[in-house]
Amino acid sequence: MDAKQQPIAQDEKVATLVEDKPELAADKHPAIRHNVDYAGAQAKSDPDEIALVRKIDWRLMPTLCSMYFLNYVDRNAIAQARLNNLEDDLGMTGFQFNTCVSILFVGYVLMQVPSNMLITRIRPGVYMSSWMFIWAIVSACTALVQSFGGLVAARFFLGITEAPFYPGATYMLSIFYTRKEVATRIALLYCAQILATGFSGLIAAAVFEMDGVRGIAGWRWLFIIEGSVTAAVAIFGFFMLPNTPLTTSWLKPHERELANARMERDKVGDSTAPVSTMEGLRQACRDKRTWLFCLMQCFHLSACSFNSFFPTVVKTLRFNTTVTLVLTCPPFLFAGAAGIAMGWSSGRMHERTWHITGGLLVAIVGFVIAASTLNTAGRYVACFIFPIGAYSVNSVIIGWAASTLAQTKEKKSVVLAMTNVGGQIGYIYGAYLWPDSDEPRFGIGFGASAGFALLSISCAWLIRMLLIKENQKLRASTNERVNLYGY
Repeated sequence: MDAKQQPIAQDEKVATLVEDKPELAADKHPAIRHNVDYAGAQAKSDPDEIALVRKIDWRLMPTLCSMYFLNYVDRNAIAQARLNNLEDDLGMTGFQFNTCVSILFVGYVLMQVPSNMLITRIRPGVYMSSWMFIWAIVSACTALVQSFGGLVAARFFLGITEAPFYPGATYMLSIFYTRKEVATRIALLYCAQILATGFSGLIAAAVFEMDGVRGIAGWRWLFIIEGSVTAAVAIFGFFMLPNTPLTTSWLKPHERELANARMERDKVGDSTAPVSTMEGLRQACRDKRTWLFCLMQCFHLSACSFNSFFPTVVKTLRFNTTVTLVLTCPPFLFAGAAGIAMGWSSGRMHERTWHITGGLLVAIVGFVIAASTLNTAGRYVACFIFPIGAYSVNSVIIGWAASTLAQTKEKKSVVLAMTNVGGQIGYIYGAYLWPDSDEPRFGIGFGASAGFALLSISCAWLIRMLLIKENQKLRASTNERVNLYGY
């Protein structure tokens, strides 16, 4: 048996210590120190902890992933509706569709930081489920719009109501999973978004068969049906989503204590007692690393701005609407698999920088190929490459931010919201990088995306250098074992 797989308790005394005081085990027994990596992150080896994490996985992850899948299905419905005469029915011209795509992220940006400041003070599960039910209503009501102005208003409010979910979900994952675990779980969550982007086309292709039923256009049926399903799942979320490790109803008392203790053991830096929400905001804003993570995610999601225009890009392959919608799905299935693999690898190795670099370099290759050829086979192959590279690194970035800036839960919640806001800002202007006038090559969009990916890589390496210096200071400050920052 490999040394890393040996039980952490070498005698009865240590076994009792690990069982009763798991938060102390890594500090008190030298055998356990062999089970940590370069940053002090400890791999699971206690059977009780392994069973606990598995139980959390089976309860929490399916619920969050289902909810986030519908979050993106509702958001992306406009991209499919465009192929079913949305613009003609509402009399839209020029950049008006791009504005409808962009305005959602204005509402999204405005709401996220206040929402995640609030989530530390109320029950996260109830809070997120409530917002999901509200956004479901807004999404379904989009079917009622009769003009460009009505669609802009609906999209703006959809952005506001959808905003609390993703930063809230990543915050929830960060309070239940350790540094070595969280990237894989965020990858699974993000995979739900990727699959939603891919399956949206298949869902729309089926719903558009209802075009004209009861005198209602197919794109209107799309908003009605998807909003109704979202509302049903939101009700389910009230019963399934937990709140904190110490208050989770479906964990036994000893499981709650273990869930909380292992998270306390995993903290990095000068961890402090809970502070006010405003102090959490000040802590996040004063930390220069926060702004670097925001910038890195902004550049990354700017490179992902193609997602709202992916059906339009695939349409340049010159197939009919149904075939085009079907062809949008396979690239995202591969991207989802790549995202999970990248998150798992990053968590297992506790490595961030090279994973981000490798993923975004793959995306750059795909962007260059897509912009360089109008050959049907070549361009469709590129449509596999750039989503795989671009989408695979999101969990690594968010997981890295969550584990680096988690000195207090208030600071961590704000950092996660700010990082996501930074990314969504990229979507606001990214919507204008894909004008109809640039069709069919879309050289502006693909070229800009490649540049943004390169800038995101640069931010990752800058953060790595800062954390190496921080680790040197932490080592010099004490002779005892200390958790260090992962990079």
